[in-house]
Amino acid sequence: MSSEPTNLARLSMSLPAELFRQLDMMVEERGLPSRSQLIAELIRHALAEHEARVRPDDMLAGTVTLVYRGNRGKARQQLSETQADYLKEVISSQHVFLEDDQSMEVLLVQGPANRLEELCDALRGIRGVNQLQLVTTTALLPPLHELEGQGEAPAKGAAKGAAKKRESA
Repeated sequence: MSSEPTNLARLSMSLPAELFRQLDMMVEERGLPSRSQLIAELIRHALAEHEARVRPDDMLAGTVTLVYRGNRGKARQQLSETQADYLKEVISSQHVFLEDDQSMEVLLVQGPANRLEELCDALRGIRGVNQLQLVTTTALLPPLHELEGQGEAPAKGAAKGAAKKRESA
């Protein structure tokens, strides 16, 4: 009995021989079981990008990865201020120091596609940012907090203040 999902559709396509060879090399180098798995991944990525362009108000989740030069903390300070301006969209961030006075930061983000693009444009405008990439998906994070009166207990103490600050931002 086959363990493959029953809701599959077949696709037949023709590719230039060199592109086909490169596709097979990529499948092998990544250790994937089939071309289909790689092609499905590439299509999902293209669909998420398309969704962001044609439906800018739709909610997306994703990551923003950026590499920047330190500039004695000035760039890092401007990045922090920009992230604070997008408090509803930036869920978390991770920073690591790289060699040659460079840093990498990865932001976990969620929000309307157009707002995520605005965030990226604001980050790109900071002097010292060398690389920036937004990768999105249409799958969303589950709601972490419910509004008061909808079944969840109200936030307490500092968490309550932070929740109200995020709501008013």
